[in-house]
Amino acid sequence: MARLVLKFGGTSVGDIERIRNVARKVKQEVDAGHEVAVVVSAMSGVTNQLVEYCRSISRIYDAREYDAVVASGEQVTSGLLAIALQDLGITARSWQGWQIPILTDDVHAKARIERIDTTEIDRRMKTGEVAVVAGFQGVSHRNRISTLGRGGSDTSAVALAAALGAERCDIYTDVDGVYTTDPRIVAKARKLSRITYEEMLEMASLGAKVLQTRSVEMAMKHRVRVQVLSTFEEAPGSDLPGTLVVDEDEIVEQELVSGIAYSRDEAKVTLVGVADRPGVAARIFGPLADAAINVDMIVQNVSEDGTTTDMTFTVGKADLDRAVQVLEKAKDELSYRRIVADSDVVKISVIGVGMRSHAGVAQRMFKALADRGINIQVISTSEIKVSVLVAEEYTELALRALHTVYGLDQA
Repeated sequence: MARLVLKFGGTSVGDIERIRNVARKVKQEVDAGHEVAVVVSAMSGVTNQLVEYCRSISRIYDAREYDAVVASGEQVTSGLLAIALQDLGITARSWQGWQIPILTDDVHAKARIERIDTTEIDRRMKTGEVAVVAGFQGVSHRNRISTLGRGGSDTSAVALAAALGAERCDIYTDVDGVYTTDPRIVAKARKLSRITYEEMLEMASLGAKVLQTRSVEMAMKHRVRVQVLSTFEEAPGSDLPGTLVVDEDEIVEQELVSGIAYSRDEAKVTLVGVADRPGVAARIFGPLADAAINVDMIVQNVSEDGTTTDMTFTVGKADLDRAVQVLEKAKDELSYRRIVADSDVVKISVIGVGMRSHAGVAQRMFKALADRGINIQVISTSEIKVSVLVAEEYTELALRALHTVYGLDQA
């Protein structure tokens, strides 16, 4: 017998029949003798509708009331799933974030979990009762409903698993695991049986949509074993049918590269002819930081005479216009000649903890792209990843080439 936390996303509970399907999956775990807590998202599309209700009433709304509105989606789902479980003969009850309670800070719409009091829910689970928990929400210090931001149900599930001392947190979604790259683009992509926390964190932050970044950070911090698997597919004869996200020590032999991620949510900005003198970078990036614009990849090219430099960096595509506006306002102080903005770019990243002990990973990437006539515009690296910025039109060609070069193709 094990203690498990199962999380079901919006598509998994998208209608009544899907909620009944989830109830049957939960019953299988209960029948196997496990203690089970379930975390649910709102039914697909519901949160978007609730957000739109708030915006349609007022463009500038009270974030505390916004949280009260959008948290109601998960309340509905948790109640419906508890009823469905009871209909199958399972003892179950729904729990809202404030009832457990899941205590958060006071930053509404993007709150962070500080503590979970599991005293009562733990007692009930030991008696065989299934706890159906509304994800994405908690309660602030001021006794107001708070929400954790988009994707917060994953974070709720991992945090609850850590607090309950669960053996595993199973994240049920509409994909059957983590793949070496997007299988919609690369037909030879293969499902990984295991991946490390660090690799999953890089993949999540670099464009892979399987898990939310904060949930992976929390899993890594508390060493919660997470499994990603499909709500809609059965894998008979397999104890762990999805992809297990675990500590590096649980993987016997590391692959050189575990996966290739990409993000189309990138835009490139180049300041041409900036005066090359101390403090210029601080003067450029300071106003951007003040405007809450996150800068990612950065490259600087100094002229031959050393008097000017071209500064190139990337921002989120949604922030491009604001970034240009901020820099234009600061033109006199920055003393650049012109701004060049380009939103037709994509960031492609190769990821693998095996890079730590192998040389030549970046060189292989650069050669593979050069052989196919793909120009690299910006490069950034970390201990376990290499990212490049290329023209968006080469996305599919680059992904397929790199997938083959690093030996990731399915046999």
